[in-house]
Amino acid sequence: MHTEVNPESPFGGPSVPKRRAAGLLGRDSELATITGLFRAALHGRATSAVVVGEFGMGKSSMLSAAGELAKAAGFTVAIAAASRLETHLSGGVGRQLVEGLTHAPAGSGSPRPRAPHVSEILPDHRPRDEHEQTEALDAFFRIVRDAAEQGPVFLGVDNIHLADPWSMRCLAYIRHRVEHLPVMIVLTSLIGHLQTGEVALLEMAGCTPATIRLRGLSSQHVAEFLRVSPGRFPEECREVTGGNPFLLGALRRRMVPGMDLETAGSAMIGEILRVRMHEYTAAPKMLEAVAILGEDASFDLLAQLAGVDEITALEAIDKMVRVHLLSDSHLPALTYRFARNSVLADMPLATRAVTHARAARLLHEAGAPPERVAAHLLEATAVRVPWAIDILRLAARHSVVNGDPELSVRFLLRALEERLSERKRMAILLQLAHAEFHCDPDLAPARVREAVDHIDDRETAAFVATAMILSLCCGPDARLAINSAGQFAARLDAGGPDAVWPLLCMTYLAEAGSRLGPPPDFRDFEQQWAPLNDPAAQQSRSGLLALDTVRSGNSSANAVRHFGEALSGEQPELFEQPYFFTLATAVLADEAALTDKLCQVLDTKRLPWDFHVPKGALATLARGIALQAGGDLVRASVHYETLVRQFDERGAISRCPVAVLCVARLIETSVDLGRFDVANALLERIDFGATQALFTHNYLLYARGRLRAATGEPELGYEDLRGCGRRLEHHGMRFPGFAPWRAYAVRAALELGRTDAAARLAEEDLEAAERWGAPRILGGALTTAGLVRDDDEAERLLTRAVDVLGGSTAKLALAEALIELGALQARHGQGEKAVVTLRRAAQSSRHCGARPLARRAAEALRVARAAMTIAKDNEHGLTKQEYRVAVMASQGLTNREIAEALHLTRRTVELHLSGAYRKLGITGRTELSSALGRSRV
Repeated sequence: MHTEVNPESPFGGPSVPKRRAAGLLGRDSELATITGLFRAALHGRATSAVVVGEFGMGKSSMLSAAGELAKAAGFTVAIAAASRLETHLSGGVGRQLVEGLTHAPAGSGSPRPRAPHVSEILPDHRPRDEHEQTEALDAFFRIVRDAAEQGPVFLGVDNIHLADPWSMRCLAYIRHRVEHLPVMIVLTSLIGHLQTGEVALLEMAGCTPATIRLRGLSSQHVAEFLRVSPGRFPEECREVTGGNPFLLGALRRRMVPGMDLETAGSAMIGEILRVRMHEYTAAPKMLEAVAILGEDASFDLLAQLAGVDEITALEAIDKMVRVHLLSDSHLPALTYRFARNSVLADMPLATRAVTHARAARLLHEAGAPPERVAAHLLEATAVRVPWAIDILRLAARHSVVNGDPELSVRFLLRALEERLSERKRMAILLQLAHAEFHCDPDLAPARVREAVDHIDDRETAAFVATAMILSLCCGPDARLAINSAGQFAARLDAGGPDAVWPLLCMTYLAEAGSRLGPPPDFRDFEQQWAPLNDPAAQQSRSGLLALDTVRSGNSSANAVRHFGEALSGEQPELFEQPYFFTLATAVLADEAALTDKLCQVLDTKRLPWDFHVPKGALATLARGIALQAGGDLVRASVHYETLVRQFDERGAISRCPVAVLCVARLIETSVDLGRFDVANALLERIDFGATQALFTHNYLLYARGRLRAATGEPELGYEDLRGCGRRLEHHGMRFPGFAPWRAYAVRAALELGRTDAAARLAEEDLEAAERWGAPRILGGALTTAGLVRDDDEAERLLTRAVDVLGGSTAKLALAEALIELGALQARHGQGEKAVVTLRRAAQSSRHCGARPLARRAAEALRVARAAMTIAKDNEHGLTKQEYRVAVMASQGLTNREIAEALHLTRRTVELHLSGAYRKLGITGRTELSSALGRSRV
């Protein structure tokens, strides 16, 4: 190394070299700390430093560079290196120091006098008795003292933690004896290494050594080390290696364009780590177990995978954490990803694969998520793991839903490596088609055709294709399922209707639910059922007949009868299909017995086909719809809120039809409860664009229309409600009870002054409701019809609505009818009847929890009572306004206060009071109270 003489050097000799020592990139401050100690040694006072760091952090290079700088500053330098393989050689480190001191030239440049041979001072064995030990220790001290008398001495020991015990004792012996000599001692040690001999580190280095902790290189220095430009790449390299120079060197030797740093490692590094851990009991096995388990490395699993007891496992982890090979956390992990990859690279492929398979089994038995188990199965290549097929399929399903179809493809391709029955292979190929469809839609058809080629059992094939339709529920996914089912149906058709009817049934429902236009003609499908005598087939036929009746809107009784027949067996698949479920629950909400049966059918122990749908969600939603129809708004909202949280956790709020229906129902219920902030917050979270192709989008549009109309946006609300109606009509839906959009469109139209449009919609609604015939639907339509009139016919319609709804469970609809009837009675001067009706309306509204409706009932009741009082008082000749002013004056209010309260001028108040005085036969306001009292008798 080139050096220059600096006359201003504090050491009176050569300056610190301007050029960096080789391999010491980024260590300027650490070297400055060591060179800063030179002054004390040069002035005759011993000093010391301890350099600590992890494996490969550059401790040896630091000591070597410090020795070079010390030599340049005039020190006699003796450096020894301890070795794990020489720990048993007594005096090994001490002999190296003696050789360095006795063979080194004097610091002044003049040769030293001949010194005794090292063997004369330190024997090849540890002295046996006290006298022999004392002589050896004194001899070592004399060598150091004699060297220090010639000039400053620099003693360095690399890896002091590996030094033999006798050499450690020698260093401890001289430490306090050289305090007033120009001696500097620098020791390097592995961080966290526990001293197990008789000498402690501080006894060798002194009580107050300068401690220098070597840390990883900065991103800037990493870029220089790797000879690359600053930026993201060196930052990532620092992240995976911790900036450890030794690991960076191994990484640099393997750098190629486009390399994946997440998987980069070195088998050489892995071997070094494994060998170095042999000094700790079970540490190599625990190290491999940590590397294999990765983020799944819980303590109990580590011990099981390594095949050691928990005490031994804990001791090994403790040792590796202390030396910073493992992170200090509840889940042990290798400190750097490069180190983990290196340990894995050092393991033979077969060993690694089998160990991953064992890890997968342990995780599965511990109840870990399928994705974590499957991650290990991916690494267990060429290892047969028959039990893992279902785990891989479930993990693949989760991955698609979570937006990672590439990972799903990897899981399924791994499943195909197992020995599979034709049935399993066909099912996995279909699932793989779905995953590949999300990666590259052009790949899916070929995979479906491959699945069709593996059909060897017609019933199983129909079941698998049906399951696919049920699991792929929206948008392009539904279209893929329908197309795939068509290929299966074409292959199965030769087996006759018994082989293909379940698949045809689900395909028909999927087609009907995914179309924006009219569904396929039911009569074409109905012909497929005619020759079937199988009870399950007849149930399905009844379900489709019910659905056809619902769409036609012709007969509630027939629809309920067909649904009842469809619920008579153990075939829940029909009711799990989103389109079928959506319409069935709208019809059965008024049928308590059938609702209970539906919930029993839906509340099965197995998981739903559609992963978006939580277990038991369909039964909970069906129960909530029934509660809402009955007017139990609070309980219904609790059901919906619970489900919305679960759907939200799965990221399915806008993706799954059932989730969209649930959100729409909660918005509608929140409007009735007066929780407009809740409804608005829900609406903001819905991606309307993602739901356009869904039938349930109609209900969402209806719910938004109701919210807008109720919160001061009647024009927007009217447009949403009309939009919902147009979509339903385009879909061929004449059932008036799915989303009663006309009822609320009428109210919005009246608020906007569009009386003709309101009357036309009310007439259409009543016609549809009478054709359908269910009490809740008919009663609601009668109420709407009464709203658009203000004559005797209006009262007849509203009275009939109350009678129809009074015999049903629809308490909220009854409250609405009662309010409209009571308000009409009050307007027609039927005060007493109005008060009775409105009291009943207010009580029913409060019972339902419908706060806006309850407030409206209370206000109507107040107005009705006031009208009754005014009407009675008018018999004594006072006008309504005269009476109001007189009553307020009798209560002590001034003319000004009365004017402000009634929005009148004071002159007008005075005129009303004068008229009241004259009619009541009094002269002033002091007589008002008694005069008004007489008028009430």
